[in-house]
Amino acid sequence: MKRNRRRFIKQSLAITSAFFIVPRHVLGKGFIAPSDKIHLGQIGTGVQGRILMNYFSRQEQVKCIAASDVEKNKLNLFEHELIKSYKKNQPDWNVKGIKKSENYKDLINNPEIDAIVIATPDHWHAKNCIDALNSGKDVYCEKPLSHTINEGRMIAKAVKKNKAVFQTGSMQRSDKLFRYACELIRNGYLGDIKKVTVYVGDPAIACDLPAEIKPPSLNWDGWLGSAPIRPYNSILSPPVEQRHYPRWRFYEEYGGGIIADWGAHMFDIAQWALGMDHSGPVFFLPPKGRNLKLGLKMFYSSGIEMCHDQIDMNDHYGLRFEGSEGVLKIRRGELVTTPENISKIKIKSNEVKLYNSDNHYLDWINSIKTRKQPICDVEIGHRTASICQLSNIAYKFKRKLEWNPKKEKFVNDKEANEFRTKKYRKPYTIL
Repeated sequence: MKRNRRRFIKQSLAITSAFFIVPRHVLGKGFIAPSDKIHLGQIGTGVQGRILMNYFSRQEQVKCIAASDVEKNKLNLFEHELIKSYKKNQPDWNVKGIKKSENYKDLINNPEIDAIVIATPDHWHAKNCIDALNSGKDVYCEKPLSHTINEGRMIAKAVKKNKAVFQTGSMQRSDKLFRYACELIRNGYLGDIKKVTVYVGDPAIACDLPAEIKPPSLNWDGWLGSAPIRPYNSILSPPVEQRHYPRWRFYEEYGGGIIADWGAHMFDIAQWALGMDHSGPVFFLPPKGRNLKLGLKMFYSSGIEMCHDQIDMNDHYGLRFEGSEGVLKIRRGELVTTPENISKIKIKSNEVKLYNSDNHYLDWINSIKTRKQPICDVEIGHRTASICQLSNIAYKFKRKLEWNPKKEKFVNDKEANEFRTKKYRKPYTIL
């Protein structure tokens, strides 16, 4: 097959020196010609979906040719803003429109599409991802990767089965300040790490919103998907005129609370700094008292403590690493160390250097061409999402929980283990 592909390309080049695109059905998966463009389809066209579209539309190697959403007005706005972006960033591509569908399966079954970008609510991630992967697509999925622990492992298995290139949208890994902080810690400049404090928002709560009149442009049953039937409320899916992030992420039926929404960023950096990308904490100790939303402690097998609590960074979400030789605090755009000189250290060429990505989106695109996994691959995304989900479970049960990261099970706790998954409303089950 490889010889046939090379022969086809050589023969085609010999016939004409003009620009041409080698058909995908000839090259096959993983054989994208330098002259070719990666064709994207996007599932989910809300606020975050349009932000992602804006990033990808700047890349000359990429063309978004299709999108799907259960809300027609958001889908139409996505198309309008995409065309506007291409006119500004890639005026040579005179796009008139894209293929639009309410059913995301029209995208994943489209042979013209190489890869899928997923920006749906968390409770849809697993089904969107697994269906796309099993259709032979590479995938970029917004964080947190999954809605449950078992879903994350199912996605990881689908990536492996299909030999796909998968990027999780925890884009702080492609920020040089966070990378530098992790390299300082990995190279021992703080000494032995004793404690990590991660400050993000509250755990998830049950949804108790009142019923409202559903807009005619929205397929509400399709939005709910596997979640239980309930009446429409604009907090969950605001009309397109309200250009703010929807608050479905607060509720356990659709998201994991802000502890998962922002935890997928900040716990991710803790995992990276500690070299624990393929594991996680082994004990969870919730705070004493009722309805507490901060104070959860978790412990790695090494004895390092990680705590979900506030840090002194003007109430911004971030992290504090406490070591035997110093302290490092970091949030977006700010890194502070004690002693101060630690933050001025230059990492030497012979020291630990972490994966260097300055563009989270281009990193995925380049990985599609090289067939190497990008900076935040599916296992990394799964393990970080698991910490968020485990934290929610610990706050819910209000008792000490022992976790086996290798088996991905609670130790001797049948009740807690049941929360590694959830009930799925038919026909939105995951096969």
